[in-house]
Amino acid sequence: MVTLPKNAITEDLSKAVIAAMTSAAEAEILPRWRALSAHEIRTKAHEWDLVTDADVEAEKLLTASLRDLLDITVVGEEAAADNPALLDEVGTGEPCWVVDPVDGTRNFVQGEETFACMIALIDGGRTQAAWITYPTNGSEIHAARGVGTFLDGNRHLTPAPARPDALHGAVSAVYTGKGADDALLARAGALGPASPIRFCAGWDYLDVVTGLTDYTSFTRTLPWDHAPGALIASEAGLRSARFDGSEYLPGDGRSGILTAHPSVWQRVSDGLAQHMGI
Repeated sequence: MVTLPKNAITEDLSKAVIAAMTSAAEAEILPRWRALSAHEIRTKAHEWDLVTDADVEAEKLLTASLRDLLDITVVGEEAAADNPALLDEVGTGEPCWVVDPVDGTRNFVQGEETFACMIALIDGGRTQAAWITYPTNGSEIHAARGVGTFLDGNRHLTPAPARPDALHGAVSAVYTGKGADDALLARAGALGPASPIRFCAGWDYLDVVTGLTDYTSFTRTLPWDHAPGALIASEAGLRSARFDGSEYLPGDGRSGILTAHPSVWQRVSDGLAQHMGI
Protein backbone atom coordinates (compact mmCIF):
# COMPACT_ATOMS: atom_id res chain seq x y z
CA MET A 1 0.00 0.00 0.00
CA VAL A 2 1.21 3.48 -0.87
CA THR A 3 1.53 5.88 2.07
CA LEU A 4 2.63 9.46 2.41
CA PRO A 5 6.31 10.11 3.21
CA LYS A 6 6.80 10.57 6.94
CA ASN A 7 7.50 14.28 6.71
CA ALA A 8 5.13 15.10 3.84
CA ILE A 9 2.96 17.52 5.80
CA THR A 10 5.08 20.59 6.45
CA GLU A 11 4.55 24.29 6.97
CA ASP A 12 5.76 24.88 3.42
CA LEU A 13 3.19 22.41 2.07
CA SER A 14 0.44 24.15 4.03
CA LYS A 15 1.43 27.55 2.70
CA ALA A 16 1.49 26.18 -0.85
CA VAL A 17 -1.99 24.66 -0.47
CA ILE A 18 -3.41 27.94 0.82
CA ALA A 19 -1.70 29.81 -2.02
CA ALA A 20 -3.26 27.43 -4.55
CA MET A 21 -6.70 27.91 -2.99
CA THR A 22 -6.32 31.68 -3.03
CA SER A 23 -5.17 31.64 -6.64
CA ALA A 24 -8.12 29.47 -7.73
CA ALA A 25 -10.56 31.75 -5.93
CA GLU A 26 -9.09 34.87 -7.51
CA ALA A 27 -9.05 33.35 -11.00
CA GLU A 28 -12.31 31.40 -11.17
CA ILE A 29 -14.56 32.00 -8.16
CA LEU A 30 -14.58 35.66 -7.14
CA PRO A 31 -14.94 37.02 -10.70
CA ARG A 32 -18.19 35.01 -10.95
CA TRP A 33 -19.52 35.87 -7.50
CA ARG A 34 -22.68 37.95 -7.91
CA ALA A 35 -21.98 37.94 -11.67
CA LEU A 36 -23.11 34.46 -12.77
CA SER A 37 -24.99 34.09 -16.02
CA ALA A 38 -27.82 31.57 -16.24
CA HIS A 39 -25.80 29.29 -18.52
CA GLU A 40 -23.07 29.04 -15.85
CA ILE A 41 -25.45 27.37 -13.36
CA ARG A 42 -26.58 23.74 -13.64
CA THR A 43 -28.01 20.97 -11.48
CA LYS A 44 -26.46 17.59 -10.78
CA ALA A 45 -28.35 14.49 -9.62
CA HIS A 46 -30.98 16.51 -7.73
CA GLU A 47 -32.65 19.83 -8.39
CA TRP A 48 -31.25 21.30 -5.18
CA ASP A 49 -27.70 20.14 -5.97
CA LEU A 50 -26.21 23.04 -7.92
CA VAL A 51 -22.93 23.32 -9.76
CA THR A 52 -21.50 26.35 -11.52
CA ASP A 53 -18.65 27.08 -13.88
CA ALA A 54 -16.83 28.46 -10.85
CA ASP A 55 -16.94 25.03 -9.15
CA VAL A 56 -15.73 23.19 -12.24
CA GLU A 57 -12.98 25.56 -13.32
CA ALA A 58 -11.64 26.14 -9.80
CA GLU A 59 -11.48 22.38 -9.23
CA LYS A 60 -9.45 21.96 -12.42
CA LEU A 61 -6.92 24.52 -11.22
CA LEU A 62 -6.75 23.00 -7.74
CA THR A 63 -6.34 19.48 -9.09
CA ALA A 64 -3.32 20.50 -11.13
CA SER A 65 -1.80 22.51 -8.28
CA LEU A 66 -2.25 19.76 -5.69
CA ARG A 67 -0.75 17.11 -7.96
CA ASP A 68 2.28 19.35 -8.37
CA LEU A 69 2.65 19.36 -4.59
CA LEU A 70 1.97 15.65 -3.98
CA ASP A 71 1.34 13.46 -7.01
CA ILE A 72 -1.51 11.38 -5.59
CA THR A 73 -5.16 10.90 -6.53
CA VAL A 74 -7.37 13.98 -6.32
CA VAL A 75 -10.99 13.32 -5.40
CA GLY A 76 -12.86 16.48 -6.38
CA GLU A 77 -16.56 16.90 -5.77
CA GLU A 78 -17.26 17.80 -9.38
CA ALA A 79 -15.03 15.07 -10.83
CA ALA A 80 -16.81 12.55 -8.59
CA ALA A 81 -20.17 13.78 -9.85
CA ASP A 82 -19.05 12.78 -13.35
CA ASN A 83 -17.31 9.59 -12.17
CA PRO A 84 -18.91 8.30 -8.93
CA ALA A 85 -16.34 5.50 -8.64
CA LEU A 86 -13.75 8.16 -7.80
CA LEU A 87 -15.35 8.54 -4.37
CA ASP A 88 -14.28 4.98 -3.53
CA GLU A 89 -10.65 6.13 -3.50
CA VAL A 90 -11.22 7.88 -0.18
CA GLY A 91 -11.85 4.59 1.62
CA THR A 92 -9.00 2.53 0.17
CA GLY A 93 -6.39 3.64 2.70
CA GLU A 94 -4.24 5.06 -0.09
CA PRO A 95 -3.31 8.75 0.16
CA CYS A 96 -5.48 11.21 -1.72
CA TRP A 97 -6.49 14.82 -1.84
CA VAL A 98 -10.18 15.65 -1.34
CA VAL A 99 -11.41 18.93 -2.82
CA ASP A 100 -14.57 20.99 -2.53
CA PRO A 101 -13.85 24.00 -4.76
CA VAL A 102 -16.98 25.94 -3.75
CA ASP A 103 -18.56 24.65 -0.57
CA GLY A 104 -21.99 26.23 -0.26
CA THR A 105 -22.69 26.52 -3.98
CA ARG A 106 -26.31 27.45 -3.36
CA ASN A 107 -25.19 30.38 -1.21
CA PHE A 108 -22.66 31.35 -3.89
CA VAL A 109 -25.36 31.33 -6.58
CA GLN A 110 -27.59 33.50 -4.40
CA GLY A 111 -24.80 36.06 -3.98
CA GLU A 112 -24.29 35.39 -0.28
CA GLU A 113 -20.90 35.62 1.42
CA THR A 114 -21.12 32.22 3.14
CA PHE A 115 -19.24 29.93 0.79
CA ALA A 116 -15.79 28.43 1.17
CA CYS A 117 -13.06 26.41 -0.51
CA MET A 118 -12.04 23.20 1.28
CA ILE A 119 -9.25 20.66 0.90
CA ALA A 120 -8.30 17.60 2.94
CA LEU A 121 -5.31 15.29 2.71
CA ILE A 122 -6.29 11.70 3.48
CA ASP A 123 -3.95 8.83 4.29
CA GLY A 124 -4.68 5.47 5.90
CA GLY A 125 -8.39 6.28 5.80
CA ARG A 126 -8.01 9.29 8.11
CA THR A 127 -7.74 12.99 7.46
CA GLN A 128 -4.14 14.03 8.10
CA ALA A 129 -4.35 17.71 7.16
CA ALA A 130 -7.10 20.14 6.22
CA TRP A 131 -7.54 23.64 4.88
CA ILE A 132 -10.55 25.94 4.53
CA THR A 133 -10.42 29.38 2.93
CA TYR A 134 -13.15 32.02 2.90
CA PRO A 135 -12.83 33.97 -0.35
CA THR A 136 -15.19 36.80 0.59
CA ASN A 137 -13.20 37.90 3.65
CA GLY A 138 -9.71 36.51 3.01
CA SER A 139 -9.68 34.38 6.15
CA GLU A 140 -8.37 30.82 6.40
CA ILE A 141 -8.23 28.00 8.92
CA HIS A 142 -6.14 24.86 8.70
CA ALA A 143 -4.96 21.93 10.79
CA ALA A 144 -2.67 18.93 10.80
CA ARG A 145 -3.23 15.79 12.84
CA GLY A 146 -1.33 15.99 16.11
CA VAL A 147 -0.14 19.52 15.38
CA GLY A 148 -3.16 21.73 16.02
CA THR A 149 -5.55 24.15 14.39
CA PHE A 150 -4.50 27.57 13.13
CA LEU A 151 -6.90 30.40 12.39
CA ASP A 152 -5.32 33.10 10.21
CA GLY A 153 -1.91 31.84 11.29
CA ASN A 154 -2.59 31.74 15.04
CA ARG A 155 -2.94 28.57 17.11
CA HIS A 156 -6.56 28.17 18.11
CA LEU A 157 -8.20 26.17 20.90
CA THR A 158 -11.95 26.22 21.49
CA PRO A 159 -13.01 26.61 25.14
CA ALA A 160 -15.90 24.78 26.76
CA PRO A 161 -19.30 26.44 26.25
CA ALA A 162 -19.89 29.39 28.56
CA ARG A 163 -23.53 28.33 29.06
CA PRO A 164 -23.70 24.52 29.11
CA ASP A 165 -27.30 24.81 30.32
CA ALA A 166 -28.27 26.75 27.17
CA LEU A 167 -26.35 25.31 24.24
CA HIS A 168 -26.65 27.03 20.89
CA GLY A 169 -26.73 24.50 18.07
CA ALA A 170 -26.86 24.45 14.28
CA VAL A 171 -28.49 21.29 12.99
CA SER A 172 -29.81 19.66 9.85
CA ALA A 173 -31.73 16.54 8.94
CA VAL A 174 -32.81 17.91 5.58
CA TYR A 175 -31.67 14.79 3.71
CA THR A 176 -33.44 12.39 6.08
CA GLY A 177 -37.04 12.91 5.06
CA LYS A 178 -40.03 15.24 5.14
CA GLY A 179 -40.51 16.87 8.52
CA ALA A 180 -37.21 15.61 9.92
CA ASP A 181 -35.67 19.08 10.08
CA ASP A 182 -38.57 20.47 12.13
CA ALA A 183 -38.46 17.50 14.51
CA LEU A 184 -34.71 17.85 14.96
CA LEU A 185 -34.93 21.61 15.58
CA ALA A 186 -37.62 21.01 18.18
CA ARG A 187 -35.46 18.46 19.98
CA ALA A 188 -32.39 20.69 19.76
CA GLY A 189 -34.48 23.45 21.29
CA ALA A 190 -34.60 21.47 24.51
CA LEU A 191 -30.83 21.98 24.79
CA GLY A 192 -30.95 25.71 24.07
CA PRO A 193 -31.29 28.03 21.07
CA ALA A 194 -31.19 26.09 17.80
CA SER A 195 -31.01 27.15 14.17
CA PRO A 196 -30.60 25.46 10.78
CA ILE A 197 -27.13 25.00 9.36
CA ARG A 198 -25.78 27.59 6.92
CA PHE A 199 -25.68 25.06 4.06
CA CYS A 200 -21.95 25.64 3.90
CA ALA A 201 -20.06 23.17 6.09
CA GLY A 202 -16.96 25.35 5.95
CA TRP A 203 -18.81 28.15 7.72
CA ASP A 204 -20.69 25.81 10.08
CA TYR A 205 -17.40 24.33 11.29
CA LEU A 206 -15.89 27.79 11.64
CA ASP A 207 -18.88 28.80 13.78
CA VAL A 208 -18.42 25.93 16.22
CA VAL A 209 -14.62 26.27 16.33
CA THR A 210 -14.84 29.99 17.12
CA GLY A 211 -17.68 29.57 19.62
CA LEU A 212 -20.44 31.24 17.65
CA THR A 213 -22.31 27.95 18.08
CA ASP A 214 -21.75 25.25 20.70
CA TYR A 215 -22.42 22.27 18.45
CA THR A 216 -23.31 21.38 14.91
CA SER A 217 -24.74 18.19 13.44
CA PHE A 218 -25.29 16.80 9.96
CA THR A 219 -26.87 13.70 8.47
CA ARG A 220 -25.12 13.52 5.08
CA THR A 221 -21.34 13.34 5.54
CA LEU A 222 -19.64 13.29 2.15
CA PRO A 223 -15.85 13.54 2.52
CA TRP A 224 -15.41 16.86 0.71
CA ASP A 225 -17.98 18.41 3.05
CA HIS A 226 -16.69 17.04 6.36
CA ALA A 227 -13.14 15.69 6.18
CA PRO A 228 -11.66 19.21 6.41
CA GLY A 229 -13.92 20.62 9.13
CA ALA A 230 -13.96 17.53 11.33
CA LEU A 231 -10.17 17.49 11.62
CA ILE A 232 -9.97 21.25 12.14
CA ALA A 233 -12.54 21.02 14.92
CA SER A 234 -10.83 18.03 16.54
CA GLU A 235 -7.43 19.69 16.53
CA ALA A 236 -9.04 22.76 18.12
CA GLY A 237 -10.09 20.60 21.08
CA LEU A 238 -13.60 19.64 19.99
CA ARG A 239 -14.99 16.19 19.32
CA SER A 240 -16.26 15.28 15.85
CA ALA A 241 -17.68 11.77 15.78
CA ARG A 242 -20.53 9.55 14.66
CA PHE A 243 -23.57 9.61 16.91
CA ASP A 244 -22.64 6.20 18.33
CA GLY A 245 -19.33 7.69 19.45
CA SER A 246 -17.24 6.00 16.78
CA GLU A 247 -14.59 7.82 14.81
CA TYR A 248 -15.56 9.78 11.72
CA LEU A 249 -13.74 8.21 8.78
CA PRO A 250 -14.20 10.12 5.50
CA GLY A 251 -14.52 7.05 3.31
CA ASP A 252 -16.71 4.77 5.41
CA GLY A 253 -19.96 5.74 3.68
CA ARG A 254 -21.88 6.17 6.95
CA SER A 255 -24.28 8.94 7.96
CA GLY A 256 -24.40 11.36 10.85
CA ILE A 257 -21.74 13.49 12.50
CA LEU A 258 -21.82 15.65 15.61
CA THR A 259 -19.22 18.24 16.58
CA ALA A 260 -19.17 19.72 20.09
CA HIS A 261 -16.87 20.30 23.04
CA PRO A 262 -16.09 16.99 24.82
CA SER A 263 -17.71 18.31 28.01
CA VAL A 264 -21.14 18.43 26.33
CA TRP A 265 -20.79 16.08 23.35
CA GLN A 266 -22.54 13.06 24.91
CA ARG A 267 -25.44 15.10 26.24
CA VAL A 268 -26.03 16.63 22.82
CA SER A 269 -25.69 13.23 21.16
CA ASP A 270 -28.22 11.70 23.50
CA GLY A 271 -30.61 14.54 22.81
CA LEU A 272 -30.36 14.44 19.02
CA ALA A 273 -29.49 10.90 17.93
CA GLN A 274 -33.06 9.55 17.78
CA HIS A 275 -33.95 12.29 15.31
CA MET A 276 -30.99 11.89 12.98
CA GLY A 277 -32.37 8.96 11.00
CA ILE A 278 -29.33 6.79 11.79
